[in-house]
Amino acid sequence: MKMFQKLGLGAVTLSAVLVLGACGNSSKKSDDSNKKSDFSAALVTDIGGVDDKSFNQSAWEGLQKWGKENGLKKGVGGYDYFQSTSESEYVSNIDQAIAGKFNVIYGIGFALAEAIKEEADANPDTNFAIVDDVIEGKKNVASAIFADNESSYLAGVAAAHETKTKKIGFIGGTEGTVIGRFEAGFKAGVASVDKSIDVQVKYAESYGDPAKGKTIASTMYSSNVDIIFQVAGGTGAGVFSEASAINQGKDADAADKVWVIGVDRDQIEEGKYKSKDGKESNFTLCSTTKGVGEALIAMTKLAQDGKFPGGEVKKYGIKAGGVDLAQDNLPDATMELVKTAREGIINGDIKVPEKP
Repeated sequence: MKMFQKLGLGAVTLSAVLVLGACGNSSKKSDDSNKKSDFSAALVTDIGGVDDKSFNQSAWEGLQKWGKENGLKKGVGGYDYFQSTSESEYVSNIDQAIAGKFNVIYGIGFALAEAIKEEADANPDTNFAIVDDVIEGKKNVASAIFADNESSYLAGVAAAHETKTKKIGFIGGTEGTVIGRFEAGFKAGVASVDKSIDVQVKYAESYGDPAKGKTIASTMYSSNVDIIFQVAGGTGAGVFSEASAINQGKDADAADKVWVIGVDRDQIEEGKYKSKDGKESNFTLCSTTKGVGEALIAMTKLAQDGKFPGGEVKKYGIKAGGVDLAQDNLPDATMELVKTAREGIINGDIKVPEKP
């Protein structure tokens, strides 16, 4: 696996809170230790769940890392997650976390915004955070958002250079502000290379329907699309499944091999398959990455130190290290072009749109 400066400069930015928290005079160590052992945090997933190999999983991995680093155990008094299988479970899951007296409760994904708002109003002494959306005007709610349009732009540049058919697909979960950033950035990146490339866009209207993801991907690949960027959580698993089924019927170096671009975390593992000629191969072209886990660690650390950023919006883009692109199977020559685009975004020469 090759990574292109994952989290780049922001590995320092996002981890600065953790480093600062480790400093201080020795006379406070005992008190700080007691504070850490008494602090607890939980997250509530959207319907993708903690094993979605994407957004929710990244968040849970970050919370687990924080918990283990503080000597805590999974469960009440430590760190835990509450998994939602439908939107109707958001409020009840948050209620369970409140009943468990967790000090900070995260809503993972913009779909939980309304539930977090409702529960924050009803429980003003509990700290909440929404990840991937903004809730304004509440001192007990912090917001973490990511400039997904920037990493998606890089993915678009890569896809435009690698497509052989000049047909590329984009499969989103549900239409809205967040996924709109992905779509806008991706299409802009493609157009920056070749405006004649056809980008087909389809929304599954679900983040937990792999079968629908597979069906949409099948239709796209059948129409000569050779690369699909999936931004659909658990639904995206169906896109990987369809690409695997197609590629297993071809030789590893087949000219008409199809590809998938991963989202939110490096999804190279999901691209593994055995080709028709018996070779171990991979079809994950590249992956947009998002420091969800790192953001949770940083925000939890702030809360742990009595500095919970209630009412604030923390935004993580390429420059801050919140989003980036994992190289995966991109050729080095294409990655150099991606690097140039990345530098253009950082220095302000490239303005990436946020709306399709």
